[in-house]
Formats: sequence, C-alpha cells, structure tokens
Amino acid sequence: MITIYSEDHRLRAAKTELSDGQLVTPFECPERMDMILDSLKSRGFGDIRPPKAHGLGPAARVHDAGYLRFLETVWTEWEAGGRAGEAMAYTWPMRRMTDRPPEAIEGRIGYYSLSADTAISAGTWEAAQASADVALTAGALVADGAPAAFALCRPPGHHAARDLFGGYCFLNNAAIAAQAARDAGAECVAILDVDFHHGNGTQDIFYDRGDVFFASLHGNPRDTFPYFLGYADETGAGAGEGTNLNLPMSPGTPWVEWSAALETALAAIDTFGPDLLVVSFGADTFEDDPISFFKLTSDDYTRLGARLAAARRPTLIVMEGGYAVGDLGTNTVNLLEGFDAGS
Repeated sequence: MITIYSEDHRLRAAKTELSDGQLVTPFECPERMDMILDSLKSRGFGDIRPPKAHGLGPAARVHDAGYLRFLETVWTEWEAGGRAGEAMAYTWPMRRMTDRPPEAIEGRIGYYSLSADTAISAGTWEAAQASADVALTAGALVADGAPAAFALCRPPGHHAARDLFGGYCFLNNAAIAAQAARDAGAECVAILDVDFHHGNGTQDIFYDRGDVFFASLHGNPRDTFPYFLGYADETGAGAGEGTNLNLPMSPGTPWVEWSAALETALAAIDTFGPDLLVVSFGADTFEDDPISFFKLTSDDYTRLGARLAAARRPTLIVMEGGYAVGDLGTNTVNLLEGFDAGS
C-alpha cells in the first residue's frame, strides 16, 4: 500500500494544551508521525510519497469561507498584538448570545473554536493545508485504480466542522477527500470513523446530505469528548435522513464488543453501496491510550485491517488520532498489514 506523507506537518508544533485544569505539552505531537514512519519503513511499507498541492478549492467545498480566512490569518493577527503565548480561546458564543464573528481576534478564536484544548501556533495553517493535500493525493491514487492508499495526515481532521476547529483538528481531511471523490464522479461515498472520539466535524459537514454516508464507532459522548454530538439518535436530516450512524460505547469496551459494532457499521455501508470507502483511522482505541477508554490490543488492529479489506471496496485510510506514542507505529502498521493480507 502506498503512503502519502508531508514533512510540513512539523510546522505544527504547539507547546500548549489545556488538560485537566493544567497547561500541558500537547498529546498530539510531531513525534507521532516519527513512530509511524519508523514502523512503515522497518516493516516493508517503504513506498512513501509526498503530496501534490491542491490549493484551497477542495477545502472550500466543505468549509465556510469565513472560517478558512480566519485560519489563514489568525496567527498573524494574534502575533501582531504582541502576545507572548499561543492563540487559545477563552470565550464562546453560548446559548442566548449573538451568533456573529467579532472583529477582535480573541473573540473570533472563540467564535470558530469548539474546545479550549487546541492552541494555534506558528505554522498551524501551513501544516493543516499540507495535511489536506496528503488526503487528496492519496484519494487520487484510489480514484486512479489503486485498491487502497494510506494518507498519513497530521494534524488530524475529523473534529473540524464546517466552521469550527478543535480536538487538534483544523481542516477535515476525510471530508475534503470524500467531497473531492464526489466532484470527480463518485456517485456516493461512505466515511467510516473508527477513531475513539466521535467525528463530530464530519457529521456536521454531511448531516443533511444523502450522497455521503457517515458511520462512527466511538466513546459515548455522555462520558467523553466531544460531549455534545455523537448520540445514537442522530441519524441525519432532510436529504441525509438515515445516512448518519452513531455507535457510541462505554468505558472498558473490548474488541469483542467493539467489533460487533464494526459489523453493524459495515453492514449499513454495504447496503448504502458506496463507490469509495474513506476510513478515518485513530489508534486511540488502544488499551493504553492516555486520553481514551477502549481496550483494543495491538493484534486487534490487524483484525480490523483484514475486516476492512473484506469489504471489497476502494479504500482511502486517513490518519486521525492515537496518543500512546510508543505503540502508535506498531498499531498503525498492524492495520495496514492486516488490510494488505486480506486484500
């Protein structure tokens, strides 16, 4: 399987995350990619290629124009004010408040953010653009006939909504690639999100559309981030009614229970009959992940890869989360090996 990867992810090197009431070093860090790259090369996945530049056109197909302008200029505006720290939100438009973006950059950060965990730093915008290019380039390989491709994206994307960043995400790589496939002629696309956290951004983008099916296996939002989206009764709206499937699960969920939910999702996707399967893959379902609570083992990722291959559909695998950094390379490449063996 070919991997698409950009060194520009290193431009995103934030120093600050708000976690458990403290400012800590971010769990989402450049070292995550180093562990995956080392495992790819040592285990025979050496065909690693850089992305092609696609510009902002594909991102503008799924993201709000004002939001994209904000991402492009936020760091410059923040830095111009003489602030020493990284850009972080501290106020949001809550219930019964006006829904309009302020002029002050502090206000706009809150307007366009969904959580306080994600600081913006120098290079964030450039890294986010490169990450989207990685997904688009890998998607083009599949469109050209490759049975599968791996988009080694960083920063991740599935929490980025039409006009919101957070959860370490700025541009929704999987959604951008899915829309690009539709624009290139795919009649319909399915996105299967197997990251521990619900893909709230992807759901937001496609919730009222019938041409993109979204299924997510995740920690129950009553217990974990993103808290306010991802419940089982969210099934789509308007033309998208019935094309959104959430399968939330409880703390301590092991493979046997998790894989049963996977079968439910894949059965629904098979009924939908997509031309392309986009997999938002996060290894934060791992039993030792520091910010999650599922109990999948390293061997389970091999099983997952084989089961995805058994779906027998053109498949784009897009990297999302996974924060047990020491095990991330093993778990990710186990997935790819399982897929290749099952193809």
